[in-house]
Amino acid sequence: MTDSLDKMSRRDQILQSLAQMLENNPGARITTASLAKQVGVSEAALYRHFPSKAKMFEGLISFIEDTIFSRVKLILQDTPDAEKRCEKTMTLILTFAEKNKGMCRLLSGDALSGETERLRQRIQQIFERIETQLKQILREAEMRENKVTSQSASAHANLLTAVLEGRIRQYVRTEFEASPTEFWPQQWAILGNNMLVEKDLAMP
Repeated sequence: MTDSLDKMSRRDQILQSLAQMLENNPGARITTASLAKQVGVSEAALYRHFPSKAKMFEGLISFIEDTIFSRVKLILQDTPDAEKRCEKTMTLILTFAEKNKGMCRLLSGDALSGETERLRQRIQQIFERIETQLKQILREAEMRENKVTSQSASAHANLLTAVLEGRIRQYVRTEFEASPTEFWPQQWAILGNNMLVEKDLAMP
């Protein structure tokens, strides 16, 4: 049991160090040698926990995905209103991005230049999953709240996802100066305005 805990602790330490290096060394290619030095172990020790650097990146991407969607699940459990669900989900992701700069570089794709196509596909899948979740929230409004989207649920979900991607990319591009949550309340007021309407007010 102790060995298992020690391994998990070291694994987490490796992922945390990788995230720190992504934040502190923008544009620099991270090598296993430099990561091992950051962690304070040999390269061989790194490979005991991850068989390749790509698997280290995948571990960090899995952490991002698990963290975001476990919290989205709580939002869905606690918030019945569809518009509020969308707002809270968007706010959650933007806040997560703001607080985790190194992981932002993964989400924007900035840190994956020269890495395997598989890693870029994993990031694409996260945003596709976000878009699907937003679309589902909007479609469920018809059954739960007697409301419909003023345009198609697909169009709204795509726009909201594009806003998330844009704010995250802007954060990275400005070297973390343009906060993803800056102006967010005002921006949501625009995005959420008349997104959902009562069925009897919808156009025939």
